[in-house]
Amino acid sequence: MRIRRAALVAAVLTGVVAAPAEAAPAGHIRLDQVGFGTTEAKHAYVLGGAANARFTVVDDRGRTVLTGRTGASTGAWSERYPAVHPVDFSSLRRSGTYRIKVGSAVSQPFRVDSLKKLFAPVARNTVEFFQAQRDGADVIPGRLNRKPSHLTDRTAMVYDPPVFAGEGGDQIAAPLRPTGVTVDLEGGWFDAGDFVKFTHASSYSTASMLLALRDKHDAVLYEEAKFGLRWLDKAWDEQTGVLYAQVGIGTGSEEFGFVGDHDVWRLPEADDRLDVRPGDREYYIKHRPVFAANAPGEKISPNLVGRVAGSFALAAQIESRRDPRLARAYLDKAASLFALAKTTDVGELVTAFPHAYYPEESWTDDLEFGATQLALAAKSLHDKRYPGFARAAAYWAGQFLATGDPDTLNVYNISALGHADLAPLLRKGVPGAAVTEQQVVADLRRQLRQGADAARTSPFRTAANVETWDVGSRTFGFITTAALYRKLTGSTEYATFGTQQRGFALGTNAWGTTLIVGVGTKFPECPHHQAANLSGSPSGGKKVLVGAVINGPNDASLFGDLGGMPPGSVDCTKPYTLEFDSARSVFADDLRSWPSSEPAIDFTATGVLGFSLIANS
Repeated sequence: MRIRRAALVAAVLTGVVAAPAEAAPAGHIRLDQVGFGTTEAKHAYVLGGAANARFTVVDDRGRTVLTGRTGASTGAWSERYPAVHPVDFSSLRRSGTYRIKVGSAVSQPFRVDSLKKLFAPVARNTVEFFQAQRDGADVIPGRLNRKPSHLTDRTAMVYDPPVFAGEGGDQIAAPLRPTGVTVDLEGGWFDAGDFVKFTHASSYSTASMLLALRDKHDAVLYEEAKFGLRWLDKAWDEQTGVLYAQVGIGTGSEEFGFVGDHDVWRLPEADDRLDVRPGDREYYIKHRPVFAANAPGEKISPNLVGRVAGSFALAAQIESRRDPRLARAYLDKAASLFALAKTTDVGELVTAFPHAYYPEESWTDDLEFGATQLALAAKSLHDKRYPGFARAAAYWAGQFLATGDPDTLNVYNISALGHADLAPLLRKGVPGAAVTEQQVVADLRRQLRQGADAARTSPFRTAANVETWDVGSRTFGFITTAALYRKLTGSTEYATFGTQQRGFALGTNAWGTTLIVGVGTKFPECPHHQAANLSGSPSGGKKVLVGAVINGPNDASLFGDLGGMPPGSVDCTKPYTLEFDSARSVFADDLRSWPSSEPAIDFTATGVLGFSLIANS
């Protein structure tokens, strides 16, 4: 179940069981398990061990190709591992497969090769996760033997926004009230390990795919992006002026006699076989409620407007080279939605019901992104609306900069995506622009500098705080922002920083695991994902949720007595992680540990874009 921040406290028990004190263990070598570009800076880290220890790099035939000494400690990781020592092997530039040895410790194998050969397959893997997340009739069976599901979404009932209360803001406080309106919202992607669908994360994911496609066509990615677009096209009803925000409800209510999506562990196709009537406890599992972001014709939450309109406008840019008539239809669709953005008395943003699932507060960045993509679409189609859209993009960029928002790229803040595309427009000149190219590039640099400053104090040079929430999400955001900045400016100033963050996601962490299922030699095996758990291979095998990006380590206080496995699930826990936890940061490769092990489409979408940019750099 995907519950964020405020709701998190109510969802898991606190307290951590510390590992017993033992003699100092042998060192463990941590590095990027996929590999390194031939000319990139290359760093590994020894968890434990000693400074100035001799290291050797050996090739796949066991021959020594490089030797050196480990560096001074970058800091303590835990009481058990009071030092982390860097290994700099940047001088290794010959393509091949290698391992690093330090004393008795031997690393996982890694490759040195072109970035395209290394990371294009990783990008393709992340797209495979989206194929596994498909809902509706047009599913791809894949490794998990997925089947059509939730066909009742074709005639889904629209309900008034639910009433929530409670400390976490996620407790149902009144019965659901149907409006009498039905809509077709079949299709789309499940959000995470559950089966709810959100326009908020779906539009972010679709836009990320389209950005990856814009410079280099990929047939598989193109089909997946179109799948997302088709669902967004259903979610935006131009005739009534309504944007639908959600299908399904995660939270159930004992008081009002129904269960929510998060209360039942099952395969998604099982929902269609239920024999239920109104008033039955599982009625909303089969006949899933739909919630709208606005009343017909009324203004719409600007965060949703910006990212959905931006997705349509990106599609217009891509289709302008293929099918100009379709491109113009997408541009008009984006423009009609953008015109309904609520920009005064905005109030609480619409993200999900409850808002606590996605407690976003930023929205000027979304409008900058949407207007920028509209401008680019209009320019590609020689549409006379281009100057107005370009000025709007600059205006909303200025409004965003004025907020002083310190955030970096993730599902809650997409300013980096808007900045990277707005800067070239400003460079060519936008009459009446409220900002300059230098200002938006400076904010991109600010985001990277903020990460680089944080990384310097981390033993593994990790920018995202491993002692709090959304580590995986923000790490992939830094990876992507570094790639965008290099593409935009040509500067390599943050190239090593980007490589270090990529390394953390691909194995350069205390636990020695990648954060992507099926990628690397050690990856998560127990994702909190119902379809993967019930149809996959929890004890080894190829039936895994390839490409799924999980959240990874976070605040140790969120873990403790996790209780039993969800009723109906297949037991799955990998205790190897316990040795490497610290007092303040935990990663649990455990089905029950959704704060660590649940994947999500927004995490993975940033990976689609980031690895595509790296592979094509």
